[in-house]
Amino acid sequence: MAEIWELLKYPHLAEKSVNLIERENKLVFIVRRECNKSEIKKAVEKAFQVKVIQVRTEITPKGLKKAYIKLSPEHSASEIATKLGMV
Repeated sequence: MAEIWELLKYPHLAEKSVNLIERENKLVFIVRRECNKSEIKKAVEKAFQVKVIQVRTEITPKGLKKAYIKLSPEHSASEIATKLGMV
């Protein structure tokens, strides 16, 4: 489990991120810059026992890598966010 949290550094807590949780069933994490989308997908699926549909990434102007993780409809992003203390 330790390597999962090395890859997924921390959840992103901005107003836009919270809106994505509620509207689009997406989680937003700051991740290690070297990791790829399939590694992010496997880490989220293993950490939260959910099915991930899509992972999109971007590099922020501060040089951080942000991952937008869309969950399948049978899993709730808001439940995971509540467990993590995001909302």
